[in-house]
Amino acid sequence: MSHNPNPQGKGGSLVLNTLDAQRAGLATVPPKHIEQVSTELFTSLFVLESDFRFKPVPGKPYFLYQKPEYFWLAMTPPRMLGASVAGRFIGTCELQPDMTWTLELTEAVAADATFMAYLEQKREVFEQQLEAADTVDDVLPVHERGFAFYRRASAFAVAHSLGHSMTQSGISGLSYDEARGLLTDDGNTHG
Repeated sequence: MSHNPNPQGKGGSLVLNTLDAQRAGLATVPPKHIEQVSTELFTSLFVLESDFRFKPVPGKPYFLYQKPEYFWLAMTPPRMLGASVAGRFIGTCELQPDMTWTLELTEAVAADATFMAYLEQKREVFEQQLEAADTVDDVLPVHERGFAFYRRASAFAVAHSLGHSMTQSGISGLSYDEARGLLTDDGNTHG
């Protein structure tokens, strides 16, 4: 008689259900140009650096807060949490059907020069990582060891989704400069 350490199979079904839900989201993944991939990847990584321990659902608003030592994502809106409990309300996040994240900053945060400089510095570091990578694919968050389960699963979903979009766009396997060069060649550049 063998001992089954997981007789109800809860852990296995949680993983499978989460991955199945994320795969279903890939049906809505369109091809994306490198600037869109870069923006969505930066925003998604910024949100995923926040602490959360729940399964995010596409289309539902989540609320990003900042404590002195970390950011955290909650299901509870700021009107129901005091700043002394939640910290500073940064903005509203939403998981898109393609498993990438959006973040709408509050007006106060968007007008805060210190916070915006912090965000710009993070973006510059991210751009440097993109430029230094052999391919854009190398920057995708494939396995984030320090993340709790749902953060790790969400990071995997972002990587899988954007990788799928890049394949459809023909930029998978290209360096950041090569992918940006396609925009210039097509006359689709904005700058």
